[in-house]
Amino acid sequence: MLSRAIILHHPHAEVAAAFARQLGMELTRRGVDLFVGDVWGEIEHRYIAEAELAICIGGDGTVLRAARLLTPYHAPILGVNMGRLGFLTDMSPRDCFTHVERMMAMDWRVEERLMVRGEVSDGGAPVVYHGLNDFVVSRRSPGRPIYVDVRVDNARLALYRCDGIIVATPTGSTGYSLSAGGPILAPTEQQLVMTPVSAHLSLGRSLVLQPDSVVEMSITSDYGAIVSVDGQEDLPVNSDCRVSVCVSEYTTRFVRFREASSFYTELAEKLEFQMSSPINGRA
Repeated sequence: MLSRAIILHHPHAEVAAAFARQLGMELTRRGVDLFVGDVWGEIEHRYIAEAELAICIGGDGTVLRAARLLTPYHAPILGVNMGRLGFLTDMSPRDCFTHVERMMAMDWRVEERLMVRGEVSDGGAPVVYHGLNDFVVSRRSPGRPIYVDVRVDNARLALYRCDGIIVATPTGSTGYSLSAGGPILAPTEQQLVMTPVSAHLSLGRSLVLQPDSVVEMSITSDYGAIVSVDGQEDLPVNSDCRVSVCVSEYTTRFVRFREASSFYTELAEKLEFQMSSPINGRA
């Protein structure tokens, strides 16, 4: 039986916070030791370390933040979609309440997703980050490209004059990398994909890497650059910064109550929803 859990919600959506409190009261009534709070707020370490389930209420951004919080712990994530697309969320709020009995019984299957590990060396001790979607090196100033000397598995690939370089997981291949022209990988694949952004006079195509490949990047720019993790954590870096990216030793685990269905069918449905939404000017 489920005994410890955390419910994390979007920081600025009152409807998500209200649903989190409502679900929290139900699980507490059933005897679950529970923390409910803002995914960007202060969370006692013991709740993260001891949780048997993390319920994320919001959109994909909420799940991305939670995935990094739960590294290196092993609580699986159940995503409840309060956003638009919900690539990473598994159910609606209504469906969530219909599955409370199965939550309590921990009657679910787990889907593991690859994470990316980036090590940043910027004049001091290297700092390591882990992300579920992607690790990005990009320009700091608009209109000012950066130069990124890229090596893959100790072999020099190219000197890119570009807006940035994205190294994405299969999960992240439907995010920024896709927008930059990269390929879509099925989410349970084990490769990373490297996609240059607006490369000038150099190899402008994406590369799907071997599972054990290491991408090393050396940055040159008079204006510095930014290293970004999942589009949520931005680290300003200097020229001559070195970045090494590979598959993380950690994974993100997702709770699934439904049987596995076709990824490509779901992808087509979500992309069609995005293309037909009012924000894109179509009915």
